[in-house]
Amino acid sequence: MKDISEILKNRRIVRDHRNSHEYQAYGNRLAEELGDIKHRALYIRMAKNEDRNLMEIARIYVTSQEKATTKGKLFMWKLKQLKDNKLNKIQN
Repeated sequence: MKDISEILKNRRIVRDHRNSHEYQAYGNRLAEELGDIKHRALYIRMAKNEDRNLMEIARIYVTSQEKATTKGKLFMWKLKQLKDNKLNKIQN
């Protein structure tokens, strides 16, 4: 049985230097998926502090919209809408 380090060397898988934690990887992947690399730090911070389920729902909503030109703005709008709905349910 091969050691995991040997397998990684054989496949030439390189660790991304920007990702030390899972939330960093998620934020980077989200920024690339939304085409908003300029605001990468914002998505990393959101991945660390916001509810991941709501972020995933907003991400799926945005990626399903084919005509969206500014996916970052649409993502933020949908996330705010989902957070407001969740807050209203808690208060009622």
